[in-house]
Amino acid sequence: MPRHLVYYVACTLDSFIASIDGSFDCFLFQGEHCPDLFKDYPETFPAHIRPALGISDQARRFDTVLMGRNTYEVGLREGITNPYAPLRQYVFSRSMTSSPDPAVHLHPKDPLALVRRLKAEDGKDIWLCGGSKLASALAPEIDELILKINPVLLGSGIPLFDTLPAALSTLLLEHKVYPNGFILARYNLLH
Repeated sequence: MPRHLVYYVACTLDSFIASIDGSFDCFLFQGEHCPDLFKDYPETFPAHIRPALGISDQARRFDTVLMGRNTYEVGLREGITNPYAPLRQYVFSRSMTSSPDPAVHLHPKDPLALVRRLKAEDGKDIWLCGGSKLASALAPEIDELILKINPVLLGSGIPLFDTLPAALSTLLLEHKVYPNGFILARYNLLH
């Protein structure tokens, strides 16, 4: 079965993945949706908080994670250099000259070439963690979009995609609405 690139990301109702300053404290970090996320996507929670939340270290859906520099630096500012162990971790950056952790691979070049190579390998799916510039660059290779839609409007911030060369058609695969207003929605991207 071929590997897929999955953009699995939290966003607001107006499609922002963070505030202008990169903060995301307006998102729901507890509530009725959490047990489903813990069960279905345990590897997407930072490794250092999994034990406290009773989350398994088992990689269920993904074995590789891709991040832009700004996304990676959210944890790095707190001293977290290996946020998603045991996944293979790639950070796309032209400005970082060395990785602060041997488990994190820096990739300064064309992200499309790397993703195409990763997709050709055997393994689990590839998780695109963020951010919006990287998502835009990888849009031609994104197979699935999983949105964790938080019931909040920001009005401005970092968008889901920085820019897109053309409209992308999607097919809704499934969605679940939780009593707290959180929505989990899965889409196939139709290329």
